[in-house]
Amino acid sequence: MRVSHHLLYAAAAMTVFAAPVSGQRPDNQLNPQSVAFLTQGQQLLSAGKFDEASDTLEAALAADPRNRAAFVSLARVAQKQKLFGKSIRLTNKALALEPTDLDALEVQGEAMVELGAKARAQANLAKLQKLCGNSCKQVTALSSAINRGPTIAAATTPKLPTPKSN
Repeated sequence: MRVSHHLLYAAAAMTVFAAPVSGQRPDNQLNPQSVAFLTQGQQLLSAGKFDEASDTLEAALAADPRNRAAFVSLARVAQKQKLFGKSIRLTNKALALEPTDLDALEVQGEAMVELGAKARAQANLAKLQKLCGNSCKQVTALSSAINRGPTIAAATTPKLPTPKSN
């Protein structure tokens, strides 16, 4: 009789722990509110309203933390604000959800270029080329960024004083 009680408790526990998993939606079905916030955030980003875009995109992620496009758009906002490390962290979250996200690989590579990590940016470019060849817009954009080099580092490099000759 004791064994049957243990089995009954084990079955009940399995049911309780399995219930939340069976109620989850697949990754391709994002919360509609999250998608609406994403659209609004992208419009604010395009308008140059970076703080408002950031707040709206964070709301999109609060509504649905599986919204990869919100992570990528928030990473673009971070780049506009010259927060390249933050941009890389945000694209890492998008890539954790989908390792082959073309936009995340591009944005991350561009941020790496700005931080002077050209080799890592070229690794992202190689991944993009493997995924979509040389014809996709992400390859073109990242190639251009790599060829251009870091714009921030070049703009902020201090000029050293010329030594005086005696």
